[in-house]
Amino acid sequence: MSTIDRRRVLAGLSAALGFSTAPSALLAQQPAPPSDASAEPPQPRFGFENVLQRAREIAAVPYDAGPTLPEPLSRLDFDAWRDIRFRPERALLAQNGSPFRMQMFHPGFLFTRPVVVNVVRDGVATPVPYAANLFDYGRVRFDKPLPVNLGFAGFRLHYPLNDPRIFDELISFIGASYFRVLGREQRYGLSARGLSIGAGVPGEEFPMFREFWVEAPAANAERVTVYALLDSPSVTGAYRFHIYPDVDAVVDVGATLFPRKPIDKLGLAPLTSMFFTGENDRRFHDDFRTELHDSDGLMIHSGTGEWIWRPLRNPRQQAISSFVERNVRGFGLMQRDRVFEHYQDLDLNYELRPSYWIEPQGDWGEGVVELIEIPTTDETNDNIVALWAPKTPLEPGREFSFGYKLTSMMDSSDLHPGGRIINTYQAKPKALGSGEPVNAGARRFIVDFAGGDLDYHLKQPEKVEIVPSIAYGRIDRAFIVPNPKTSGFRAFIDIVVEPGQLAEMRAFLRSGDKTLTETWSYPWRAES
Repeated sequence: MSTIDRRRVLAGLSAALGFSTAPSALLAQQPAPPSDASAEPPQPRFGFENVLQRAREIAAVPYDAGPTLPEPLSRLDFDAWRDIRFRPERALLAQNGSPFRMQMFHPGFLFTRPVVVNVVRDGVATPVPYAANLFDYGRVRFDKPLPVNLGFAGFRLHYPLNDPRIFDELISFIGASYFRVLGREQRYGLSARGLSIGAGVPGEEFPMFREFWVEAPAANAERVTVYALLDSPSVTGAYRFHIYPDVDAVVDVGATLFPRKPIDKLGLAPLTSMFFTGENDRRFHDDFRTELHDSDGLMIHSGTGEWIWRPLRNPRQQAISSFVERNVRGFGLMQRDRVFEHYQDLDLNYELRPSYWIEPQGDWGEGVVELIEIPTTDETNDNIVALWAPKTPLEPGREFSFGYKLTSMMDSSDLHPGGRIINTYQAKPKALGSGEPVNAGARRFIVDFAGGDLDYHLKQPEKVEIVPSIAYGRIDRAFIVPNPKTSGFRAFIDIVVEPGQLAEMRAFLRSGDKTLTETWSYPWRAES
């Protein structure tokens, strides 16, 4: 699986502000009411059932990649594509006092598959017609007018998230099945996807949303609904997104898939992020910024009730970690470190990147939470993927439905009441200044636990113990000391691993029979 060049794309998706009415061409297409009783009966209202039927129908025929872009658009470079901007005064969805606005992305550059975007008003779905006057083309010029049926690369919705007077970007859909959502005071970082197929293996397939339907919100609406039709050589799908703007924005996702062929490596609710360097992984440190990441850990709430924290890494070679689960209660890629001084980036604001937390709806059965870590030599690549992989492969002729809630949050401490891991460090397993020899394959891991009731247990720290374990290695020693700086405990775990062997470590704190913290999970490979 190749990494995705993030910097060029993210810069092109910066929020634009503005509002007004929909293009007159769209308004002119609204149907007139029947003039008398003899008129034809009203047509059924458009809804999710219509998208389901479309997905079912196209799954029964061979995959069609669809039209390609005119050559002048397909050869646009990033700077030229970014120069084409939607005119904020032409934003859609402003009628009837709606608090939402919609702007379109122009096709071109990496976005070579035009998509259709419809607005559903009073139960009638009407395509948004492409028109050149919707965009400011900046310095870009074309020899001939672009086709009137060109379509769009995607769209974004705006809402007064941070200021009741300003329409901030709330969610965007652009590129394959990618979408990104923001809550209050958040900055874009990681992305969500509708579906992944073959993530982490050569020849990964990227399904795409080929058509959207956006329900026109009523006055003072507190949510907006988007339907999407997904298509790829292996599968089609019907998706429904209920989007709730708030301090923590929420997206309720419901989907039904229609496989064209067997799918062994399916990824539900996939998340994509970036981890270049952090306190636990300092291979790259030739920068005044000591940490560079959109997410710093994978969090899992297992079906048994256990909470797991797995710090992210930038490995030397691609690594896949699997957490076997039945009816997983939740998982997500989280950004826990909110301290600006750890990033020192005035422009990119890594401390304001959101965490995405996935909560399955219904019975997801057996499967694994899979974490894929891909090596990267800079911060411009999305090199982290997390997803749910069902145990049972999808087969043609069998519909598959699932749902989940995605929450975009800044503070995840309320998700569970126990203590949590806030830092992971590595060092040689010896005292500072000591001349004692260090065995090959030996390493010390330092883990800070804080939160929950740990400040209470600091009053009697001898009652707290660390419970460590390791697979494919041995633990030489493990102990904890009070950490008054964090109102918690600092754990030290010294391990020895055979050269070239990958060890899997786990540790948590308890007092008597009571578990006090989530479980720290971390792999480490000894140099060969």
